[in-house]
Amino acid sequence: MSVLPLDSRTTVRRRPDPGERRTERFDRPVLLLVDNRPSDFTRYVLGRTDVSVVLLRFDDFADLPNWPSWGRLPRWYRDATADVPAFDVRADRPLEEEAARYSAWVASLAAPPQFFCNPEEHVQDLSQRFAGLVGLPHLTDQQVRWVRNKAKMKDKFAELGIASAHYRRVTTVGEIRQFAQAHGWPVVLKPVDSFATIDTHRIDSADQLEQLAPSLPSREWMVEEFVAGKEYQLCALVARGRVLDTFISINPSPLLETLDGSMNADVTVGPHCAEYSLRTVVRDLVQRLVDGMHLEIGYLHMEFFVSPDGTIRMSEIGARLAGCGIPSNHGLAFGFDIFGATLDVYLQRVPKLRYTNDRCVGDLLLPTRAGRVMDVTPLDDLLRLPGVISGQLEVAVGDVVPGRRASNARSGLVHVEGASVDEVLKRMQTVLDAFELTVE
Repeated sequence: MSVLPLDSRTTVRRRPDPGERRTERFDRPVLLLVDNRPSDFTRYVLGRTDVSVVLLRFDDFADLPNWPSWGRLPRWYRDATADVPAFDVRADRPLEEEAARYSAWVASLAAPPQFFCNPEEHVQDLSQRFAGLVGLPHLTDQQVRWVRNKAKMKDKFAELGIASAHYRRVTTVGEIRQFAQAHGWPVVLKPVDSFATIDTHRIDSADQLEQLAPSLPSREWMVEEFVAGKEYQLCALVARGRVLDTFISINPSPLLETLDGSMNADVTVGPHCAEYSLRTVVRDLVQRLVDGMHLEIGYLHMEFFVSPDGTIRMSEIGARLAGCGIPSNHGLAFGFDIFGATLDVYLQRVPKLRYTNDRCVGDLLLPTRAGRVMDVTPLDDLLRLPGVISGQLEVAVGDVVPGRRASNARSGLVHVEGASVDEVLKRMQTVLDAFELTVE
């Protein structure tokens, strides 16, 4: 499987020998960065020459239940980052012992990290606890519950007076049925700690519930009312407890519908778009969340719905970078270095956001299917289509692609620009019409 390669500057960094470490003058911030899969943000940070990075990995936990399907870091990636100091946390030892082992290990480096960033959802509890144990800035256990446990999250929304879907924790099919009788079908069933709509289901009837129930994995579940309306993604940068700005993306199809084959995309709206008028309202909502959850710094990723009557309902919040190409969409649409701004807030700086563009830019996830890849449309063919700025293919002929039911499942993605959301969506449809993936 091929992914965008790391910037060449990250593969030639030489680790100094112990003698050099004792005499080296250290004048750069050092960031402990959670690294559990190749990502554009990690590539960007490793390419910066004014920041030193130590990677924190939880690969050893990949055999635990409900770990994301991408599993462990690929060998090629470990080889490419071999010159970057990295600490692998062991799953067979108490986290406190691993923190002590890290503290002894990090003492041999030129300088220990003073800052911490976890861009991943699934290791939020592990990584934040670890950061606390080694004396780095981190989310408290309570904050992790608010941004990771969807039931605790919705309770906090209610406490702060922020509208969201009614929900109930459930352990039996009967409890789901009771909830549906009170709130009506359809309902949405999901694990309290899921992400990327993994194991999330829209259930339209009692009969469908009975058919689905035997296949549900053993997890902690909740059911919530189905919210009709338009779905949006929402990102925010926060520094010193203040929302610096928010960025709104439109989903052409609700995330649940993308699991059944609808267009899987996000389009960031520029200031000239009508939907940008939501910015003031949602920015106030995000500031209430930041104040209520005592969030001082970071990148926040959220979803919300706008009902036909104009009511805004918050869906979820995550204290980490958005997935897929969403952050890059924001940077391309507004014309600024979003990864640089994100890095700044985790280094406890307050970046000045200067925008040089005003357009709509979206990321389109290219369809995938399980099987051995026999043929796939070349990326160069897609890059020649109207509005396509950049892209990546993540499968090649000969790859065996597993089946995944997740909103981030894809065979690659492309970034598409346009003067309006409609123009971007039309151009995305042209890409879908041109793209072919043949498997056996």
